[in-house]
This record gives sequence, structure tokens and C-alpha cells, in this order.
Amino acid sequence: MSYCLTREVDGNFDDVVSRVVEALKSEGFGVLTEIDVAATLKAKIGVDFRKYRILGACNPGLAHKALSAESDIGVMLPCNVVVQEHSPDRIEIAAIDPVATMARVGNPALEAIAGEVRQKLERVVAAV
Repeated sequence: MSYCLTREVDGNFDDVVSRVVEALKSEGFGVLTEIDVAATLKAKIGVDFRKYRILGACNPGLAHKALSAESDIGVMLPCNVVVQEHSPDRIEIAAIDPVATMARVGNPALEAIAGEVRQKLERVVAAV
């Protein structure tokens, strides 16, 4: 089982990031964090890296359900969505597969919640 949902698209990196954020909003997610990995690596260790952005996305209703079912599940939140440039105008979108990650917890109450989150993230990835 893969740990992420992926898709490659053609386009401008910043435009794809914006489209991902809008697709997340349409599924009830907000972006809590945004990490520019290339800028961070350049500033911290002087390394040049490809365009790579990590978006920490949260659907408050589903996060509440998950936290109510498993108090420590916050260590796996928010759902990370990565946008990275593999070559000019070729961008990959990758979202965590919550079904794969939550299966390790062993709490049956999380299975349905993870399935619902996965469906939403699949639609996000497909919509961009």
C-alpha cells in the first residue's frame, strides 16, 4: 500500500500551489502551515533545492472526529500535501494517504474517518 496519493501536472509551480490551496478549500480544508523547503534549505544549510512546498492542511470537522476517537492522533495532523517541481512546467502533487497511515494505529473508529479524508484528498489531487 502506498503512503501517498500522487499526480503530475503541467504548469507553473506557483499557479499549481494556488490551485491546490483552492481545491483543498473546496473540500473543507484550510492550510495551517506552508513550508518553502527550497528557501529553508538555502537559508539553513546553503543548499540549492528544487521548488518544493509542504502544505499542512486541516479539515476541522474531521480533525475533531479523529481527535475524539484517538487522543494522540494529533501527532499525525495536519494532513501534508506536497507540491514539487520535477522539471520546468512538470509539477507533482502528493497528499498523505490517511488510510495507510492510520491503519498503523489499530483503532477501528479511525478507519471510517481516514476513509472520508482519503476520498476528499483524492478529489483534491484529481482536481488540480
